[in-house]
Parts: sequence; structure tokens; C-alpha cells
Amino acid sequence: MATRHGPAGPADSHSRERFLQAALTVLLEHGVSGLTVRSVAEAAGTSTIGVYTRFGGRNGVLDALYERTFEMLHEKFVAVPRVPGDPAAGILALARAYRRFALDSPARYSFMFEQSVPGFDPDPDLRSFAQRGTFDLLVDRVAPATPPGRDPNVTGYLIWTTMHGLVSVELTHRARNPPPKWFIATTDTAYDDIFGAGIRAMLNGLDLDLG
Repeated sequence: MATRHGPAGPADSHSRERFLQAALTVLLEHGVSGLTVRSVAEAAGTSTIGVYTRFGGRNGVLDALYERTFEMLHEKFVAVPRVPGDPAAGILALARAYRRFALDSPARYSFMFEQSVPGFDPDPDLRSFAQRGTFDLLVDRVAPATPPGRDPNVTGYLIWTTMHGLVSVELTHRARNPPPKWFIATTDTAYDDIFGAGIRAMLNGLDLDLG
């Protein structure tokens, strides 16, 4: 993909992958604030000149990392099988894959979906790439259940924002001590139950043809 960090040719694909793995390591271990040219270079075992040569600077690294993280989410989505005769179960399975992806690395999730890096605006082509590989897969799941005359993109958007909101609030709760007598137990099962209930409530409210 031609973006601000440039296309990867055969000669430098190995070094690009090494830098991307280094950037992922920095992101996972030090969070978004730790993503600097120097930290990526150190994690890759090279100089900052190598990063500038390959990516042109920090924004190039961030673009490449943005692309890679959405490739990772895409892989999770395509691994979720459809459930013949039960579109609701298939949609819920995809939503749960999204939740698990976020919980596996809150820092990665923040980088992908929040404005966590001041001044970083992903390349428009990358935004389209991210949409095609993730949101469009959800729309493809909900389209058969969407009543005639209704835009499946709108249906998918409402489901996406529901799962995104539930996950974002869960991550905030998990990062803090719960208030006294909080009604949700601080267990993965309890949060997953709430998440599932929220997705099902949205599906029911949309009056989809769920069989």
C-alpha cells in the first residue's frame, strides 16, 4: 500500500517488518506515549537514521503501525465463522472477537481508535484500508438481516458504536478501582455478560430479520 511511509519493495521488506515488530513491542510495553523514533530504533537494534531512511520520520512509523494493527484486527475478524441460520450469533461472535482484541492490548486499541497521539492523523488511504478490513466485514454480516429499504451501513454503524462504547467503558473500569457496591463484578465473565446483553439489546432494537 502506498502511504506516507512509502511502498515496501523486496529489498527492504525485511527491515520494514523488523521496525514494525519493534514498534509493536514499544507500544505493548510502554504505551502510546513511548512511541518515538528513538524508542523504535532501540527496540529494532539500529540507529534513528535507519528509521528515518525507511519511514521518513515518526508519522511514517505511525502510519505503518496503524496499517499493521488493523491487519491484525482483520485477521481476527476473518477467523470468526458464520453461524448458518443464526445471524445474531454470528454478529455477536464478531463483536466478541473485537472485545477480546481490545482486551489483549488496551494500548494498541487506544492507538487504533482514539486520538491518543497528538498531531497524528492517519493517511486517508489507510483509513479506507482499515474500514474495508474491519467495519465492512461487520456490514457484510448484518446486511442479510437488514430489512429491505434500510441501509446496512447504518445498521452496521449502530452495532459497531455499541460494541466500541461497551469495550471503551470496560477498559476504563478495568484500569481503575471500582466504586463501592459497583453492580458489575470485576471478572471477565461478568463484563462479557454485560457486553453480550448490550449487543443483543441493539440487535433487538434494530428489528433485524434474525431468523
